[in-house]
Amino acid sequence: MLSNSITENYGDRHVCVLGLGYVGLTLAAVMAEVGFNISGVEIRDDIREKLNAAKAHFFEPGLNEKLQRAALNGRLKVYAEIPKDCAATVFVITVGTPIGADGRVNLQSVTRIAHEIAERLKDGDLVILRSTVKIGTTENVVHPILAQTGKNVSVAYCPERTVEGQALAELRYLPQVIGAADRATVNRAAQLFSFLTPTVIRVSNAETAELIKLIDNAKRDVMFAYANEVARMCDKLGVSAAEVIHSGRFGYSRTDLPMPGPVGGPCLSKDSHILAESLEHLGLSPEITVAARRVNERQPKEIAEFLRSYAAARPSFAAAPKIALLGIAFKGRPVTDDTRGTMAVPVFEALRLAFPKGRFVAHDPVVDQATLKSLGLEPVASLEDAFQDAQFVLVLNNHPAYGAMPVESLADLMARPGAVYDCWNNFTDQAIHLPRDVSYIALGSQGVPIVG
Repeated sequence: MLSNSITENYGDRHVCVLGLGYVGLTLAAVMAEVGFNISGVEIRDDIREKLNAAKAHFFEPGLNEKLQRAALNGRLKVYAEIPKDCAATVFVITVGTPIGADGRVNLQSVTRIAHEIAERLKDGDLVILRSTVKIGTTENVVHPILAQTGKNVSVAYCPERTVEGQALAELRYLPQVIGAADRATVNRAAQLFSFLTPTVIRVSNAETAELIKLIDNAKRDVMFAYANEVARMCDKLGVSAAEVIHSGRFGYSRTDLPMPGPVGGPCLSKDSHILAESLEHLGLSPEITVAARRVNERQPKEIAEFLRSYAAARPSFAAAPKIALLGIAFKGRPVTDDTRGTMAVPVFEALRLAFPKGRFVAHDPVVDQATLKSLGLEPVASLEDAFQDAQFVLVLNNHPAYGAMPVESLADLMARPGAVYDCWNNFTDQAIHLPRDVSYIALGSQGVPIVG
């Protein structure tokens, strides 16, 4: 950790973090803990209100404790805009870069923040872009806005790389990638991040760093897409994807295929699109990347079509069934309450089309009821409430609670005929016994359901 003597003598000890969402707030909290003085800028009134009470507006283990310590020692102060007397010599941009319905990235927040920084810029300041952006944004969008001030400014791109649920720890040990147009800027940013992590990786320019971020997430998207492609094959062949994958990789390290499952979240649902958009002007389409994203995006519709066929084959299936969705956060491991990019929403939308008279209830161990309601879902307080009289129960994320739930006794509460559709294969390796006319169906094993 930084000692007081180091922070007093270090020139960039005052940092302004712009955008206190997941990326910005976790960074600000860790930087404050190691001794930096942080001015946090957040335009949303409700979030500032919570932060001023030292409470995070999302779930992240240990974050509230860090915010409370930062509030006590005065190292983190929150503002609606950059204060006129801001002493920061480093500005870190961490605002969101969502994609639209057309799959194209929206850089309006990055542009707006760059203009705001320009109004407060001093000679010699360092600006670090940390948001996920289209390749070339650092030098072609942010830098020109700052350069118009006539001030001597350094600009670097240093991508965020943490996983939700363990970001506070990862900020302290994951290597930090740093790219800029000149070596002096890279070295300055490297010195800054060296107070957080023992390893910094200097790359040739900002474009290289931007590409590294996109490639990292696109690779994971491709990997998961292939697992989902295997699941599609197995569903049609009538064999178990879980058995194919587990048996194929057992004791054979060259086969490292993950299990299939919904692929979403604030990164994987958009970064492949941003990568593809970045290459358009070169006449290049990353074909494998684009195809993989298409595989993952069509999964909700395929699930809904299967369940509609399942219901249609059973004349006694209710015209207005209760359908329970378990796991609304975009992932369950590590635990998070983040619903950005969650695949639960497109699954819900596809099911609403397939079962227009259906009643949809939702359960999540972490996501609050207000958020569930905002997504158009009816919250339930317990798994028993979710299963009670439901004809379909879908497990949509991999939270440990769903792998540990007593599925046999819970299935007793379901209406008949019914089915538990498990996107995460929690029980495929168990000899479960379900009530009569209740099936257990796992993603990738649709052709071999366990029927009570």
